[in-house]
Formats: sequence, C-alpha cells, structure tokens
Amino acid sequence: MKNRITFLMLVLGTIQIFAQDTYLQCGELFDSENGKFLSERTIVVSGNKIKSIEKGFLSGTDADTVVDLRSKTVLPGFIDMHVHIESESSPTRYLERFTNNDVDVAFQSTVYAKRTLMAGFTAVRDLGGSGVNIALGKAINKGVVMGPRIFTAGKAIGTTGGHADPTNGVRKELMHDPGPKEGVVNSPEDARKAVRQRYKNGADVIKITATGGVMSVAKNGQNPQFTAEELKAIVETANDYGMLTAAHAHGDEGMRRAIIAGIKTIEHGTLMEEPTMELMIKYNTYLVPTISAGKAAAAMAEIPNFLPAVVAKKAKEIGPISEKNFKRAYEKGVPIAFGTDAGVSAHGDNGKEFTFMHEAGMPVVAALLSATTTPAKLLGMDKELGILKVGYLADIVAVDQNPVKNVRTLESVSFVMKDGKVYKQ
Repeated sequence: MKNRITFLMLVLGTIQIFAQDTYLQCGELFDSENGKFLSERTIVVSGNKIKSIEKGFLSGTDADTVVDLRSKTVLPGFIDMHVHIESESSPTRYLERFTNNDVDVAFQSTVYAKRTLMAGFTAVRDLGGSGVNIALGKAINKGVVMGPRIFTAGKAIGTTGGHADPTNGVRKELMHDPGPKEGVVNSPEDARKAVRQRYKNGADVIKITATGGVMSVAKNGQNPQFTAEELKAIVETANDYGMLTAAHAHGDEGMRRAIIAGIKTIEHGTLMEEPTMELMIKYNTYLVPTISAGKAAAAMAEIPNFLPAVVAKKAKEIGPISEKNFKRAYEKGVPIAFGTDAGVSAHGDNGKEFTFMHEAGMPVVAALLSATTTPAKLLGMDKELGILKVGYLADIVAVDQNPVKNVRTLESVSFVMKDGKVYKQ
C-alpha cells in the first residue's frame, strides 16, 4: 500500500512539473474593468483560465509556452449580441428555405462559426434560426467544431404573419397554421408555451419579433405585432426560467410595448422616438443597434434581383436610418450593447460594427465596453467573460494597433485564444 502511495505521489509530481502555462507578452493590454490601456503586461494562462497578469514581459520556465504579442494591443474576446449563425444573405437565400435540409444548414453553419471566431468574437448571442444553432453550440462546447461560445434563442417567437412566422411568403399549400412549437403565438397562453418549448429545446435566451421586419417576405416592416398581454406572458415566463429576453423592433410602438413589458434588449431600434429612448433609460433596457445589418440590407436592395421586391422596398426605406438613429440614442444616454445581425451582414465582418459605431459618435473605449463587459453582464457571465482578470476564462484577442488611434484595426484581429486554446496567431 505504501509503495502504491509513493508511486502515485511521484506520478502527480511529474504531472505538476510538466504542466505547461502559456505566457502572453502584451505590448498593450485593454483593462475593460477600468476602461484603460496598460503597457507591457504578461498574461499567464493555465488551462482555460487566466492565472495571473504581471508587469513586464515574463517567459516562465522551459516547459511553458511564450506568445510574443509585444507589438500588439491585447483585449478580452469580443461578444456579439446579435447574430444568426445558421445562414448568410445571398441571392439564393430565400430559395434555400425549400431546398436545404437541417444537415445542409448544419454543415454551412460550421463555416460561419469559424469565421466569427477568427474575427475575434469568442462569444455570440444567436437570435434565431431553425434550431440547428442549439446543436451547433453543443458541438462547439464539446470541441467537435471550431467556433465561439453560443448563447442561442433557438427559433425566434413571432405572431401569425409576423416577422418570425416561418410560413410567410410561401404558396397556399405550404402555408399551414404554425403554433407555439414552431414559434408562432396568438395569445398569452400560446406565449407561455412557446417560451417553455424553447427552454425544453435547449435555448439559452428568448427572442421575439415585436414589430415587422425588413428581411421577411411580408409587406410591413414596422407595425407592432404583439399585444401587451402576450408580451407580459413572455417576459414573466422567461424570467421564471432565468432566460434573457430580446425583441427585434423597428417601429416605435412595438418597441414601447416591449420595454414596458420588461424585455431587456431592443434589437435594431430603427424608428425609435425620443420618448421611447427615455423609456429605455428608465427601464434600463439596452439597445443593440446592428448598424452593420442596416448598411448591408440597403446595399443589397440596390442589386437587381438580389432580394425579393417586397424585401428590397423595406431595405431601402429602413436600412439607411440605422446609423443616424444609433447616434441619437447614444447621445440621449440609452444603454448600448454591441450587435451586428451577422447573417444579414457577412459573418466574419463583425468588427466593422466598431467602426460604424465610432463614425456615428461613440468613443472607441465605449464601443469596446459595449462588446465586452456589457454583454457579459447581460448574459450573466460577468464573473467569467468580458475582462482580462485572474480567474476569468482565457478568451483573449489581439490587434496590430491601439484601436483608439485606429478603430479599423478591430476589423482585422491577428490573435485569437478561446478557453485557453490558441486558434489564430
């Protein structure tokens, strides 16, 4: 027995001796907790967590790995609060609803997931797809597929004929009457069941379409689509299950109803009026502006036959407004969380949103916080993500310049580590 214990101690000691840490030598480090840039720091990563952050450039022992980022600016991994990881805009996208099976969607989604991670987005909130997004998130967590951490809504919830009705625009024989299981509700009872179904399916968050939308095959892109009673039922049930709520909304009245009901994030907010901005401040509701999507939709609308005519008309009207309205909301003091609506815009171009936000008047540091500490807090991950700090998960990215000097450097991330593993260097 004594010999066995001695042997075990020797084995454990050997494992301890050869355990490797990774030393990231950082020219500058963004301290998102305090909104400051610090010079010449070394981040020591052990396993999947940050073990320590030291002044100067340290190298550890011969058993450790050193990554030279002394010419780079190092930041927490970015978090995009609005993506659709299953798809991407193309001239064939609407046809593919009828030709692609779930397995086709699944294989393609792995490409988009990898692009997103390589762009420096180590976590995303997926706000609606077919349900493949749930399986993709699990595969990424298991290490089967390369991609960001995914907090997903599964299938978004809408009303009959509303923005998230999956049978919009199809021929009569296919236009059946979908219900809560498919994400279509028409009463408070339906609403509660739809939320519970998403929980059962494995969703992390709840997304509703509080107004009409641009990319759906329906003529109205801004009308309110839920009653106050339905919204209340959704929020109450989501709260019971500990699920963050988000509402797609372009029109002002639908936004106002969602905010009063307790929805936590408003997606797009394109036609928001000043009283509604004040309401968001009062209720501490966050705007996820998705300027990228507005610009992408407007550009697609100018290409002949790229979008269905009914969609192109809405894209021309609503798309160009997004940046202007974001500027008004930010200057008013509305809380902001970073989001692109990637899938409308191209996956992998997520970093362009930083440039758009800055061009609209948001300081670079504020934009960075909207993509790090703010979403981490909203997702309930503020003790694990969004900050480079001892004990936090090692989701770390680097860019070639200080983004305050050149915001476009955030569009070309040169180093990506997620969960302690280097994916791009």
